[in-house]
Amino acid sequence: MSRSPSQPPLSSPSLSSLAAPPLTSGSIQLDDPRLLSPLRWDAVHSELQLIDQLKLPHEEIWHTYGEHLGVAEAIRTMIVRGAPAIGIAAAYGVALGALRGAPLSDVIATLRATRPTAKNLFWALSRMQSAAEQARVDGRPLFEALLQEAQAIHRQDIEMCLRIGEFGAPLLPAGTVLTHCNAGGLATGGYGTAIGVIRSALSQGTMLRVFADETRPYLQGARLTAYEFVRLGVPVTLLTEGMAGFLMARGEIQSVIVGADRIAANGDVANKIGTYTLAVLAQTHGIPMYVAAPRSTLDLDLASGREIPIEERSPDEVLSIGSLRIAPRGASARHPAFDVTPATLVTAIITDVGVARPPYHDSLARLVRG
Repeated sequence: MSRSPSQPPLSSPSLSSLAAPPLTSGSIQLDDPRLLSPLRWDAVHSELQLIDQLKLPHEEIWHTYGEHLGVAEAIRTMIVRGAPAIGIAAAYGVALGALRGAPLSDVIATLRATRPTAKNLFWALSRMQSAAEQARVDGRPLFEALLQEAQAIHRQDIEMCLRIGEFGAPLLPAGTVLTHCNAGGLATGGYGTAIGVIRSALSQGTMLRVFADETRPYLQGARLTAYEFVRLGVPVTLLTEGMAGFLMARGEIQSVIVGADRIAANGDVANKIGTYTLAVLAQTHGIPMYVAAPRSTLDLDLASGREIPIEERSPDEVLSIGSLRIAPRGASARHPAFDVTPATLVTAIITDVGVARPPYHDSLARLVRG
């Protein structure tokens, strides 16, 4: 379903790229070297290329997909992960399904079934369904129309993240910012939500140090967030999740910023497991807790976080690190991949159309209405 050709590595932005003319929304190119995109479209062979995020940071391996089943498996197994990136990959998967002549309803159903929590997946697939229906009305070739829509979703995600950075950068106080999991370029079209805000703040001259939680069990913070900051030339200090409260109590953390996988109408936020714990600690110590997410993550049809479906993954992913088992045979484990942070613990939600503050039921709806 996929192949792994020899591919050039990701482009390598550095601290100089933060000092260079900053990325701005409105005229972004998908191949801009200042991006850290986890996916790219091969127009010559009509194939999708995904960097294998399970192999980072030690190997930069790109897999190539020529049909939607391979893309679905890549989403399911977390070769590609992060809510916006999942949505973009799925959009390209729909285009590939059309190219191969698969029934569109089957393609979309297969991709919808990959992961349940990230709203961006369903948002992107809905857009692809609408694009297909419009193509039939217009008499346009289906693959051409769907590829154009997938590329538009990809480009618009980057532009949304850039606007999130513009809105969020002024909110971060100087000092140390803590982030959880990976909400950077690798989780999006190439710029990032939470990490995008940090990047934008740094480019505007805010004096920041970065702490990153390692994020068990997949270690996205250790493997991916640290990787991104190292590539950007930004010093980063890795923490285990259990260290945050101690360092907050000592005054060593001035803000927390995370991404999101789904946000309900009342401002409850589903994000990588461990986010709720950080939010409780941040409130206890009087530290602002920011959430950064594009409109594609908002699910205003859900009244509260109680309605957000939470993916529970295999216990083996907790009992082992990679192929190394760390628990004795006979031990059991749980692996809810996400938790829900109540809106009462969130200082502000930074979107691509502005900053929402409590009461979120009003502010989020107002932002979406535009």
